[in-house]
Parts: sequence; C-alpha cells; structure tokens
Amino acid sequence: MNFSAMLMAAVPDLGTASTPGIPGAAPNNEMELLFVWSNATLEAKAIIVVLIIFSIFAWSVMMAKAFQMRRAKRMNGFFESEFRSQKNVFAIFDRRIQVEGCPNFAVYQAGCQELEGRLKSTAREGRQGTISLKAMEHVKRALERAVAQESLKLESGLILLAIAVSGAPFLGLLGTVWGVMSTFSGIAQKGSADLAAMAPGVSAALITTVAGLLVAIPSMFGYNWLVHTLRVLTVELDNFAQELVSRMEIEFLREDEFEHV
Repeated sequence: MNFSAMLMAAVPDLGTASTPGIPGAAPNNEMELLFVWSNATLEAKAIIVVLIIFSIFAWSVMMAKAFQMRRAKRMNGFFESEFRSQKNVFAIFDRRIQVEGCPNFAVYQAGCQELEGRLKSTAREGRQGTISLKAMEHVKRALERAVAQESLKLESGLILLAIAVSGAPFLGLLGTVWGVMSTFSGIAQKGSADLAAMAPGVSAALITTVAGLLVAIPSMFGYNWLVHTLRVLTVELDNFAQELVSRMEIEFLREDEFEHV
C-alpha cells in the first residue's frame, strides 16, 4: 500500500516535469544564442557580420539567377516553336520585334543581321540572291559570338556563389581558431583551467564555424543547380545556332558551293 501511494503521488510530478523537445525549450535556445553571442570576441562578431552579408548576397544571387534561367528556358521554348513554324529565316526578323530575356532570340537576331548585311552587299539592291561559302563563314562566326555572349550573361554572378561556398567555411574556421586562441590565452593569464572558465569562450568560438556552414551549405546546393541549368541552356543555344545555320545555308547559300558543304 505504501508503494502504491508513492507511485500515485509521483505521477502528477511526472506530468509537469520539464523534458527536452517541448515548446518551452525554444526560449532556452534563444537564451543560449544570446549567451554565446555575448561571450564571443570582437573578432568573432566581426566575422559573423561578414558571413551574414555573404549570406544576403548569396541568397540574392541564387534567387535572381534562378528567375533569370527559368525565364530564359521558358522564352527559348516559345521562340523555338515560333521559329520552326515560319516558312523562311527572316520571317520573325522582319517584324522588328524585341524579346527580352530570350537567349535564342538574341542569337537569331545577331545571325539575321549579319546575313542581311552579306546579302545586301552582294545584291546591291536590297535583300535578295545568295551568298558565298566565305560569307556564310562570317555568319557562323557572328552566331558563335552571340552564343558566347549569351552564355556569359547567364553565367554572370555565379562567382559570388563560388566564393561563398569555398570562402565561408574558412572564415568560420578562422573565427573559431581565433576564439579558442583567445580563450586559452585568457586562461593562461588567470592561471586556472577549469571547465567553467573554458566552456563559454569555446562555445562562443564555435559559433563562427556554424555560421560559415549555414552560409556555405545553401550556396553549394544553389550553385550546383545553377551550373547544371547553365550547362543545359548553353547546349540548347549551340543546338539552336546549328539549326539556324542549316536553314540559312539551305535558303541562301549558292548551289554550286552548297554541294561542297
């Protein structure tokens, strides 16, 4: 009977006891972060501020490039469908329209401008006739330049993500090593090496490594996805340029020279 009474008396206490994982633990986590921040050295705080700036720039670049590449892929699909439905190469070019954010259109426009210039220089009376194989080589070079320029536009900004991926962990490690060095230096000056004296400084030093990883890990995933998407878009640009050259050769290359292509 005494054991049963003791067990029943202990049950309410178990229900009200504090256990890990309950909502009440959130304020404790916030207090831990404030405690670690307050014990961090000035150098560690400066490094954390730099890492926060890195993180802002990295997320800005990731969102901007993701939007740019998604738009480019969607616009390329629309333009290719429209281009393949036309009867001749200059059908879209003669409309004098502008399509922003479409790499394929930029390549198409550069090729048509070069081809039109070659046709007018040979016909002397507007756009008509055919061009030589040498003139067609100039058109191909113009298309290659346009493909390279559009690829560079899509690639711009990725260097910031690469810096964040490779540099942020090292900045965090620098803050940690610096903080640990300062902690041991302070302990050596006091002449006491107990856990209570070491723990605040070491925990404050480790927060810079955590901050560096929090910057580098999302940047790594974003960078890999953007590089893959960029590679796909570049291949599609090359394929479209080849398709455009083939149609130009069929329509405007002289027959006697077309047989040698």
